[in-house]
Amino acid sequence: MEYVDAIRDIGKINSIKKLLKEQSIRDYLLFVMGINSGLKISEILNLKINDMMDDHGKVKKFLELDTKVEIPIYINPKVKQALSLYVSSVSPEQDDFLFKSSKTNQPITRQQAYRIINKAAKSVGLDGKIGTHSMRKTFGYHAYKKGVAISLLQKLFHHTTPGETLKYLGIKDEKILTEIDVNL
Repeated sequence: MEYVDAIRDIGKINSIKKLLKEQSIRDYLLFVMGINSGLKISEILNLKINDMMDDHGKVKKFLELDTKVEIPIYINPKVKQALSLYVSSVSPEQDDFLFKSSKTNQPITRQQAYRIINKAAKSVGLDGKIGTHSMRKTFGYHAYKKGVAISLLQKLFHHTTPGETLKYLGIKDEKILTEIDVNL
């Protein structure tokens, strides 16, 4: 896997969101979900509607996956809003993949997700190496900058040391702080 960067500029994040929202609500949700959850692209692409919403069509408060992550993933207001917009536009079934391909009943591929994110980043003039993993790094970078404890991010990313997590996020020569929330 090639090294990719976090998207540090909030203006560029908002530009990507605006562009994707105009092009495809599904792709907009993919980006919003990626930068607000810290999940790996493989975890995101395997999500189904019923992972995010209850039987009554209400968005769940937390996403709990059967993975190594022992931390329930908070579904913040930005994700809830994007999800509600998406569901109202496509009316999916409960067992449909959240990021369903327009050609099959399967989720889009990792390669397609990469093309979506990379093309959007380039379209808004974002320099650097941007891929699907950039969303996870973007989440971590902004969570850290907003005061989320490095130990929580370390646990989420399965890193062995806080230093490894700081390096992963592209943060150099900073004191380790402790606080919480992202909401991009």
